[in-house]
Amino acid sequence: MELYLIRHGIAAEGEDYANDEERPLTGKGRQKTTKVAKQLRDRRLHFDRILTSPLVRARETAIILQEVGLGSEVEEFPALAPDGDIYGWVHWLEVRRQNATGEGCVALVGHQPNLGNWAETLVWGEAKEKLVLKKAGVIGVKVPASGNPVGQSDLFLLAAPKWLL
Repeated sequence: MELYLIRHGIAAEGEDYANDEERPLTGKGRQKTTKVAKQLRDRRLHFDRILTSPLVRARETAIILQEVGLGSEVEEFPALAPDGDIYGWVHWLEVRRQNATGEGCVALVGHQPNLGNWAETLVWGEAKEKLVLKKAGVIGVKVPASGNPVGQSDLFLLAAPKWLL
């Protein structure tokens, strides 16, 4: 399975909101995220499922991916919230495989440093806090078809938005 970890776009400043979870994308964030999404679509990428953090800025990013035609299914996934645990997603993957509903291409929309750490855990078996994912950036990881993906996956893409525009 191809897994794409996508960081949310540029969001409003934290001091403007009492609750960090409510910060939306800015106009510039929407514009840049839409351009990145269209570049991914133009490269014939399509997600069987888009899982998103419950935070507003991530959900808005996921909806942009959906709206440009990158996928039809968007599902809120609590483990993608800041400080979420990758093993929640590993369990989700195991259940999908057992039910024979595995997807070939999935996007996870979330936050840094979580997404960088998740990619490192999948590839190296542990988070080393070395992969930095810029806002609206993308990490691509090839996950094995069976077994535990932790430490068994292959990194094939690490792209800042400027490289996709």
